[in-house]
Amino acid sequence: MFYSDESQLKEEIVRSQLCTQEKLASEQFQKWAAIFGESGHMHRKVWEWVFICESLDSLGFLKPGMAGLGFAVGTEPLASVFASKGTKILATDLDTKSAQEKGWLKNNEHAANKAALNQRGLCPAEKFNSLVNFQFANMNSIPPEFEGHFDFTWSSCAFEHLGSLEHGIDFVCNAMKVLKPGGVAVHTTEFNACSNDETIETGDTVLYRKKDIEQLVSKLRNQGHIVEDMDWNYGTHPLDYFADMPPYKHNPHLKLRFGDFLITSIGIIIKRPQVKILDYPDL
Repeated sequence: MFYSDESQLKEEIVRSQLCTQEKLASEQFQKWAAIFGESGHMHRKVWEWVFICESLDSLGFLKPGMAGLGFAVGTEPLASVFASKGTKILATDLDTKSAQEKGWLKNNEHAANKAALNQRGLCPAEKFNSLVNFQFANMNSIPPEFEGHFDFTWSSCAFEHLGSLEHGIDFVCNAMKVLKPGGVAVHTTEFNACSNDETIETGDTVLYRKKDIEQLVSKLRNQGHIVEDMDWNYGTHPLDYFADMPPYKHNPHLKLRFGDFLITSIGIIIKRPQVKILDYPDL
């Protein structure tokens, strides 16, 4: 579906939401997909990238003078796209030894250096090198020197790999500390689309249920942050009812079978208030 009213499109896009065929097929999302060279590719990973891009762009963060921090960037192309817009980026990933132990190297899901972030050549090399820096960082122990230095932060399907549902929730809350007042965080993660009871709670990949996301939103709001109401629309188009089965064919791949569960991606947008939070709750 294509929106004819651009203001309606913007209003819809900047809400926290689930991955759906309608959103990915929308004109504005496909503009970003074309930048990535992924036009028409009905894949939840493409949806995650364009959701993050459109959310940040709609809120006015992808422009010169802004500074962003990316967590667990792997080889995703977001840092290069953000730099192409003139934003200064610090991209981070787990150290190589730890990533190797988790098996991320063999699946090309880890960045060992800055060069890995511009493999698609989406930003001119000179501009990319001047605006993007890279360092190792553990999402379960965010370096204190990051605190209060960034206009925005993001992660793309990363915090479900921190060992438990609780660790992921703690990360999202702790990551708000890196933002300046008025900053915004955009995260995507794995969503359990078939049960609000049974799920995977611990391990290399956990699956967040609706009630887990609601718990996260409640915790963020209690800390004083702004989280708009979630759009819980699961989708009504044909590909929203198609599950990619192992071994995955990856097109379409909006929903997939993961063990005993049907999963998709979910995106959340969190704004830190303009007024500085003086007494930040301990987690």
